[in-house]
Amino acid sequence: MDKNQGLEPEVIRNFREELTASGKSFRYIEEDEVSTDMAEFMFIGMHKGKEVIFDCLLGTLRLAYESNLHELAEAKTKEKYPEYKGFEFEVDDNGNAISDGEESEEVEEYKAYAMFEIEEAGLANVAESVSPDESFEFGIGMEAYLNVAEITEETIDQFILDFNNGNLKLDPVQYSFESEDDELD
Repeated sequence: MDKNQGLEPEVIRNFREELTASGKSFRYIEEDEVSTDMAEFMFIGMHKGKEVIFDCLLGTLRLAYESNLHELAEAKTKEKYPEYKGFEFEVDDNGNAISDGEESEEVEEYKAYAMFEIEEAGLANVAESVSPDESFEFGIGMEAYLNVAEITEETIDQFILDFNNGNLKLDPVQYSFESEDDELD
């Protein structure tokens, strides 16, 4: 197995020099994919007593809630309609999703009803979280969700500062959010 370069001191040293030159505490992975709901970036921090490069996806708690709600509704819909593909789809040579367009109105209505039931039962509720992933190809992967209105550079800087100083306090309260569909009604 190849060495994980994001754990190598020389690679970390070079990345630190890059960050110092940029005047930032992090570097976006794909700057054009940054939104107010989430950002993926790399930063240097400590993991199990060693300095590493983290590849972090930081999202809002609202995003985590909506993702959880959709995943639960997909699973429930697949139980009732085993032929339903949901988020599983083919990709063409250009990387675009290929849809067979065969999702029936009945299936889509059931999925909408499943989402309503899941929301009413509070089954999609989420709490702030940080989940490291040691099996990442480069460095240590991390998914983190915070109860903030949006992800900004200031939010990212504060997250890194709190994480690296051991001051990151995660709110254990389970939250729900009004779904985008409900806001339109």
